[in-house]
Amino acid sequence: MNKKGVPLMKRFLSVLLALVLMSAVCVSAVGEESVFPDELTVGNTTQLSGNFTTTLWGNNTADLDVKALLCGYNLIDWDEGLCNFKPAENAVTGISAVNNKDGSRSYWLTLYNDLLWSDGSRVTPADYAFALMLSVMPQISELGGSTNHYGWIAGLRDWAEGKADTVTGIRLIGEDTLKLTVTAEYVPFFYELGLLMCDPVPASLLAPDTEIADDGNGAYLKNAPSAEALRSTLLDPENGYLTHPRVVSGPYTLTSFDGTTAVFEANPYFKGDTSGRLPGIPRLIYTLADNETMIGKLAGGEFGLLNKCVRADTIDEGLHLVTGDTVRMQAYPRTGESYIAFMCEKDTVSDSNVRKAIAYCLDKDALVSGYSGNYALRADGYYGFGQWMYMAVNGLVKPFDEPAEDASAEELAAYDENLALLEEITLDNVTVYNPDLEKASALLEEAGWTLNRNGDAFDPASDDVRCKEIGGELTALDLTLAYPEGNQIGSLLEEHFLPYLAEAGITVSLVPVPWTELLEQYDRRAERSWDMIYLATNYEVVFDPTPEFDPADAETGMGNRTAIADTELYEKAADMARTEPGDFLGYLGKWVSFEETFAEVLPMIPVYCNTYFDFYTPILQDYFITSGVTWSQAIMSAYYGDPLLETEETEDIITD
Repeated sequence: MNKKGVPLMKRFLSVLLALVLMSAVCVSAVGEESVFPDELTVGNTTQLSGNFTTTLWGNNTADLDVKALLCGYNLIDWDEGLCNFKPAENAVTGISAVNNKDGSRSYWLTLYNDLLWSDGSRVTPADYAFALMLSVMPQISELGGSTNHYGWIAGLRDWAEGKADTVTGIRLIGEDTLKLTVTAEYVPFFYELGLLMCDPVPASLLAPDTEIADDGNGAYLKNAPSAEALRSTLLDPENGYLTHPRVVSGPYTLTSFDGTTAVFEANPYFKGDTSGRLPGIPRLIYTLADNETMIGKLAGGEFGLLNKCVRADTIDEGLHLVTGDTVRMQAYPRTGESYIAFMCEKDTVSDSNVRKAIAYCLDKDALVSGYSGNYALRADGYYGFGQWMYMAVNGLVKPFDEPAEDASAEELAAYDENLALLEEITLDNVTVYNPDLEKASALLEEAGWTLNRNGDAFDPASDDVRCKEIGGELTALDLTLAYPEGNQIGSLLEEHFLPYLAEAGITVSLVPVPWTELLEQYDRRAERSWDMIYLATNYEVVFDPTPEFDPADAETGMGNRTAIADTELYEKAADMARTEPGDFLGYLGKWVSFEETFAEVLPMIPVYCNTYFDFYTPILQDYFITSGVTWSQAIMSAYYGDPLLETEETEDIITD
């Protein structure tokens, strides 16, 4: 978004602020004789796909929420803020690092000896080593999983490809210490410690006949599991660890999952999260919610918490209950966005000019207004409003400290210089796509889509679709766009997208698809039958888009899901990631350059960024959620109790 969007963004955040203030004061009274339940039912409009303990077979935001409940003791903790990573205080008792002569960097992480799995057995450094090695094993690829992970660990790829007997960058030292070495290619890396983020995996359960060993030259597997053995322990539909884990390390254990609803019980062996918190609610039920009925079910007590509400009519209905003192609410900017992803391996959309022409046929503002009303804004890049980069470029946060009251003249001058540099970093040169049939037609002509179905010159007055001869065959721009089944976005795409496309000479069929099938094709775990997919995502705190745009994975890799093969885009992403930690302004400048290139290559059409709304029962206390914390993390501080009596007037909601 260019500078013209800044006032709108500030107004948008003023709406958010007013809503946050309102959520802080709108509570209702509960009598002294209240009896509180021992469970909380949580609703979300995203269907669980069952990828609960690893992302090797893809994931969605609902699955990641479950993963946060089941997987604890990650080596590294994100401390919110801008990009602050630190050793996880509940898992790592000490860390040290050294720079090696070859440019790599080694880290020694010493674990606490009181980390336990939910069956009472001990979590060991070998369980972390196994998690890292499992993520690249060729057996995972045989089973349809993605192995595009942890490429920065020295020697891991060579081991996976059979070029080495051990992983030199993973060492097991004594009973409590794990040594990890990051390759020189990833030194420096802006989110440095974030590279070491890793949840343990119970090797004894997934590979009971395998020993994770280290004879002094690096970790290796004695009697490594076969693909069929892992299929049984990981993917079995009734007992596989992916969807039905029996042994976990997180605050909750999974007691049942029927494909729609997951039930969790507090894990008695969990020692506490990085803040020392233990589950305050003994039992959680996480299930699918429907936009049409979920607010009513919240008011009626069927739900205790509704997470990540985005549709305007749903939010309006929820806010009405808030002003009526029936529920509480929290609002927070999303760290992701919705988008239309191109399947760039398809001849129809492999040309960037075609993709840009399609983007010029979307009335983005009308679509966003129709779906999310005042609770979202159009997006024009690969970002989310909750990301620090977007907020910094739009003047909403400063990526450096304010000077102290007793700051020296030199410090004040340096601060002023940083302010001036920050002011120069803008998104002004990012291409913005608004409906423009003249530009769309010109781009299609340039791309060679100049024929009609008979092979004659295309005439927009009489012909329905543009065609082009590809490989000796006449190919038409008859496209398919898949979107999540049951999502209101389908009718809005039909109204604000398809008519413009038709005028430009492109026909598009909208295909509603079940969520799991949609993700299978998007993640390239199944043959792709569509040209475009409408989806949404939340970006990880370690923001590194290089795997998403790696040309080496354009043909087969699951990491590059749009199959884009643009070297410049990849290099811009890599240059951004390889910024020195702490160089916020340098990173911002590279981020803007990446966004400019992204808008020209356009592997996907950004649609909107929005504010999430969580609505919940007023007896749920100390539930604090932010753009960087999901509900399953925020719930750790929550408990049931009497809400305070309302003592202040409700803030007015800004609606224009």
